[in-house]
Amino acid sequence: MSTQPLKLAIVIGSVREGRFGPVVANWFARQVDERFEVDVIDLAEVEVPAALPAVSPALDPDPVRPAGMARLTERLAAADAFVVVTPDYNRSYPAALKSVIDWHFTQWDAKTIGFVGYSGASGGLLAIEHLRQVFNELNAHTVRNYVSFPRYYLLFDEEGRLREPADFEAAARAMLDQLHWWASALVAARSAVAA
Repeated sequence: MSTQPLKLAIVIGSVREGRFGPVVANWFARQVDERFEVDVIDLAEVEVPAALPAVSPALDPDPVRPAGMARLTERLAAADAFVVVTPDYNRSYPAALKSVIDWHFTQWDAKTIGFVGYSGASGGLLAIEHLRQVFNELNAHTVRNYVSFPRYYLLFDEEGRLREPADFEAAARAMLDQLHWWASALVAARSAVAA
């Protein structure tokens, strides 16, 4: 097995003004160990079109995308694994995140995905469950473990630090262990198919 760090893209799914996603993503990025090389992708910094490709990804898995998405597409393609940071919006996940997922196909294929959720009572779990279904359709493997911040506004202080971090840090470590195992296996499998 390679000793090179795996490329982990942390995707901030909310683009709403005043969102809390960057605080959560930055916290999670600090939990990542030397097994991964981190790239934090903030969808608020990307041109995310409202319209979708004219042809289904099943027929054209790599469509011509708007010029403003070119760098995003490169970064998604380069990743060996993903962690999606998402709130619940109306019992699901943000529209911008869905658009980015739907504009890409091969970039998710046979890769592993973990989730960090935050919101009110559900802690993002409703969004995570919807995302599992979507990524399954794209032949991505979602890991079982996740990190969830219910009532996140009570859990973090004004500086963006967790008031009681131990349980959340343990959850992050457990998810990172699963991500590393699956991402390593899938990198090896993709390499064997390409050879």
